[in-house]
Amino acid sequence: MSNPTAPARKPPLPALTGIRTVLALNIVLFHFMPPPVWPFYPFAQNGFVFVGFFFLLSGFVLAYNYDERSLTLNPRAFWLARFARLYPIYLLALFVSFQMLQLEWRVRSHAEFLQGLLFTPLLLQAWHPKLATFWNTVGWTLSCELLLYGAFPWILRIWARRLGWLNTPRRLIALFLALWIAGMVPHALYLLLNPDHLPAPPDRYSYGFWLRALKYTPLAYLCMFLAGITLGKLQLQLRLTHRQRFVIAAVGLVLIVTLFYTVVGRIPYILLHGGLLLPLFAVLTIGLCGDHAISSAFSVRPLLAIGETTFCVYMLHFNTINLFNNIHLWSRLHLEAFDPWISYVAVLILAYIAHHVVENPARRFLLNRFSARPKPAPQAVPAG
Repeated sequence: MSNPTAPARKPPLPALTGIRTVLALNIVLFHFMPPPVWPFYPFAQNGFVFVGFFFLLSGFVLAYNYDERSLTLNPRAFWLARFARLYPIYLLALFVSFQMLQLEWRVRSHAEFLQGLLFTPLLLQAWHPKLATFWNTVGWTLSCELLLYGAFPWILRIWARRLGWLNTPRRLIALFLALWIAGMVPHALYLLLNPDHLPAPPDRYSYGFWLRALKYTPLAYLCMFLAGITLGKLQLQLRLTHRQRFVIAAVGLVLIVTLFYTVVGRIPYILLHGGLLLPLFAVLTIGLCGDHAISSAFSVRPLLAIGETTFCVYMLHFNTINLFNNIHLWSRLHLEAFDPWISYVAVLILAYIAHHVVENPARRFLLNRFSARPKPAPQAVPAG
């Protein structure tokens, strides 16, 4: 018997797996900057921009896969599938990050430390701007996703029952742009009002309560996620040839690359963090859903192999590399001349192992253990 909660099988979009690999590697390079190697340095230096791309892709892929099950999707089954897919690696990252707790103890009050110790394993830390990066610095993204995944089945259901009139290409494009603008409003207001009274324009090293709220809390990413859902529905409505998608992908890619090499470094940090480039990411996403030379370039086997492990790469890289540095691993092995490149390779290897040894087995166990099983059909009573 087929599972009514399973998403309808759609054509695979391997280029999106490949682009996810590129985004994840850029974020690793952003956190642990390599020597200025042209032509990659402008992307590594501004890698934080791609966090918004991840939230867009998250909503896009979910809408693309589950749209036809809007009214039959079982929320419990959906939430279990997401939990089984993500939480085991998140928990592993907390264990890998044990040394961070020593640092947190030294730099925080006892009350904040205990709150972080409670909130972080429960994925609630992002609701508290001061604690959002507690323990596992990058874990705040999954804390944000918790709200978005929680709302997703209801968003689909409400959309199917009440908002079906939006399902035309023009209206979906208009909705996407409206969500993009709405999501940018708080960041523009921050830039104008400077509620944290910062002495200089904010950058990645600036600290302020409201700045952290815009950077790390779930509501700041709601419009990005909804824009991704809208884009996923648009993808299902569009009837484009592969040549047309090639042109769209080329335009998106050229504009993104051009901006990174020219003006991105001069755009206010808070606007970039808030999703200023989201329409260009959307154009590239729609273009990569076709079969052409650009999507083939993002679908090469190495990118797809790493793409399967990108969540592991993202969740493990920050504190793993910090652990390497704290224990002077490469110096002890007389390999410091190869750092940070050897750290990048080590993280990819560890992520591959974690994907196959922890993520996949834990996912299968949780799904087998907690999935609702169909009731057996009643046995026919033999005639007396």
